[in-house]
Amino acid sequence: MRANDYLENPCEMSSLPFWKTNAVTIPENMLILRDDMFIAEETHGHDDPYFRMLHDLCNIPFFQLDSAFQVIDGSLEDFSDHINECYDREHISVKELETYKTHPVFDQSLWISIAEKETQHIVATGIAEYDSTISEGILEWIQVSPSYRHRGLGKFVVCELLRRMLGKAKFVTVSGRINNSHNPYALYRSCGFDNPVIWHVITK
Repeated sequence: MRANDYLENPCEMSSLPFWKTNAVTIPENMLILRDDMFIAEETHGHDDPYFRMLHDLCNIPFFQLDSAFQVIDGSLEDFSDHINECYDREHISVKELETYKTHPVFDQSLWISIAEKETQHIVATGIAEYDSTISEGILEWIQVSPSYRHRGLGKFVVCELLRRMLGKAKFVTVSGRINNSHNPYALYRSCGFDNPVIWHVITK
């Protein structure tokens, strides 16, 4: 895909960030359709719908980090352990996270972890990426430990990553599973993401 085509409407043009669109080969048993092209009665396979949204980095909300928590430098093991703690379906190994450092969009400043001061237990993490070829920021992993949700930690992580991309990214994209009981859609909307586009990932 050409950059100019993608930039016309990133979330509508592709289900993936620009760099992945040109780097990833979709498996033969997988079909990805935008919602306006999806007809349930004519589609065979398991449908897993995702939303994709964009932030123009204007009017980033400010969410204060509770004084009981602090930003720390987490290790790859910390990120892997925390991500795997937070999801039932998604898992990632330290080895997989190591490959992130080889991506052309890797930016160490866009890895953030939050720990509880008293226990030093990591309770929230976020990983974002930055594509300098088109000035696109990408939120990749955003998660909060189950027992620490609804305390503003997710909003803090998202908006802190957005602020860290100010001055270099022109826009930031994010995607998430629609059928997620933790409602990431509401989280991103509360942080200023808008213009959602629905994509259907169909596995045969």
